[in-house]
Amino acid sequence: MSQQDVEDLDVERIRTDFPILEREVDGKQVVYLDNAATTHTPEPVVEAMSDYYRRYNANVHRGIHHLSQEASVAYEDAHDRVAEFVGASGGREEMVFTKNTTESENLIAYSWGLSELGPGDEVVLTEMEHHASLVTWQQIAKRTGADVKYVRVDETGRLDMDHARECITDDTAMVSVVHVSNTLGTVNPVSELADIAHDHDAYIFVDGAQAVPTRPVDVEKIDADFYAFSGHKMVGPTGIGCLYGKADILEALEPYHYGGGMIRKVTFEDSTWGDVPWKFEPGTPPIAEAVGLHAAVDYLEEIGMERVRDREETLTEYAYDRLAAEDDVEIYGPEPGPERGGLVSFNLEGVHAHDLTSILNDHAVAIRAGDHCTQPLHDKLGVAASARASFYVYNTREEIDALVEALEDARTLFA
Repeated sequence: MSQQDVEDLDVERIRTDFPILEREVDGKQVVYLDNAATTHTPEPVVEAMSDYYRRYNANVHRGIHHLSQEASVAYEDAHDRVAEFVGASGGREEMVFTKNTTESENLIAYSWGLSELGPGDEVVLTEMEHHASLVTWQQIAKRTGADVKYVRVDETGRLDMDHARECITDDTAMVSVVHVSNTLGTVNPVSELADIAHDHDAYIFVDGAQAVPTRPVDVEKIDADFYAFSGHKMVGPTGIGCLYGKADILEALEPYHYGGGMIRKVTFEDSTWGDVPWKFEPGTPPIAEAVGLHAAVDYLEEIGMERVRDREETLTEYAYDRLAAEDDVEIYGPEPGPERGGLVSFNLEGVHAHDLTSILNDHAVAIRAGDHCTQPLHDKLGVAASARASFYVYNTREEIDALVEALEDARTLFA
């Protein structure tokens, strides 16, 4: 996409779909730069969910009556639509709905990891993994006797790919890697990592929580065995996550949650499971959330994911340059460009990130502070916490200006 295409994106019109962006606190309009935590929800998504509750609210796969049939069709269609959005040609048979990316990671760790891993096996992670990946596989490894290895992050905030080739061996059973780091913003070469994993007959799990909302993703081109993401980070509702898995692998896996809705046959002695994805979705599933996620995918595709990506890159470059011009600001991660996603983590000299965030809040500027669920990475960086500004398609340069200008207040208070 050309720079002109980016400039032609009607951000002001897009912003009208998000009434929360007009919210004021203490007379100041909120500047929301915490999109890596969660994005806002546009009116078409809210309306789709309201329509479900108003017109065809019913449980799915449980009733012959008309409302249940309508709800079931909508729920099933949502699987197909989301699968299509990320390039999964198998449709619903390759798309499981969960609560979030974390549950998706746990589903594979428990359904596959507990039965397949053992002493001598290796799980390879990276030093920039979110706790959803790192803690999950760490704990599964403790229970199975498997070893965990970590691919180094270099001084630029990128993965050391030479080290990745050393870490991934014939003993490796699973590689779990974040597609876009939620702290460094690094866009990892997941397709290359998939090739390395498969050369050693290992599976690869990709955490796409920060990628699917912000750029075109094709799970089949990546050749991911598993790929997970969350609805609330892609203008969808909370409470729903997505797990893509290759059909033959999902078919072979045993579920790790049990209950109604996943069953083919039950006797007093044993049970058998339904088809994928339903065998991984016991109980009443997130029906309204699935309807909302379908609408969110439609909304993003109407904008165009290339435009979403390029808008983020433009805002990130602007924020990076403005912050880098401040002598007392330290920025983490790669320089702007195709290898950096839409966020900037930084620290202001002499001001703890939590204090900085509190001061910015006085200016109605909302950012995140802490370790961003990447404590080991922060240990490696030598900092206890960082401040993180993260951008989405509805953000503006003026909002970034408000962030940078508010830093002066922090300097004054901590002088």
